[in-house]
Amino acid sequence: MEMSYSMIKARIGETQDADDRRRKSRFPVELEARVRELGANGVEARVLNISESGFMAETDGSFDIGARVWLMLPGRGRANAVVKWTAGDKIGAEFTATLSLEGLRTGQDI
Repeated sequence: MEMSYSMIKARIGETQDADDRRRKSRFPVELEARVRELGANGVEARVLNISESGFMAETDGSFDIGARVWLMLPGRGRANAVVKWTAGDKIGAEFTATLSLEGLRTGQDI
């Protein structure tokens, strides 16, 4: 029997405290959005999960760890974040200020 291995190529930024990495509960979502690095054009993204402190999204854009980005959600304006990790077409970012998810909690679009 032949074994097959696949590699996952991921880059993860350093955090100061491993216990601090997931302070807030993540909510699974599927939101069409845009992600724009400061000073650049935005790219389409699909937010897969979100919390008051960060998000994970799929995007065709290429972002470096530590890049400052805007997450632009329909009907919500934009939120500033710092990219913390990348893995293939996915990115994870931490918001620079807490984001209210009140609309998400009540079942409305955020």
